[in-house]
Amino acid sequence: MSHIEGFEAPIHASLGSPILLGGAPRGIAIVNGTIAAAVGLGLQQWLVGIVLWAVGHSVAVFAARRDPDFAPVLLRHLRQKGYLAC
Repeated sequence: MSHIEGFEAPIHASLGSPILLGGAPRGIAIVNGTIAAAVGLGLQQWLVGIVLWAVGHSVAVFAARRDPDFAPVLLRHLRQKGYLAC
């Protein structure tokens, strides 16, 4: 493939990579931390909040390693009806 002079631009790698927070997608990490904090602080169940956060974050990191865009794909999948659904 030939390149046309003057029509090339270097693209930084961070423009194409997903935004992760601790290895999990940013939105999921924030929601997970908020729910864990609400359980830990609001209900005063510290141990349950920490366990909820650790399990939720671990699952999100595991899923993000397989596919960083799993969250939008999962939401799209849940919104669409099945082919034979009434």
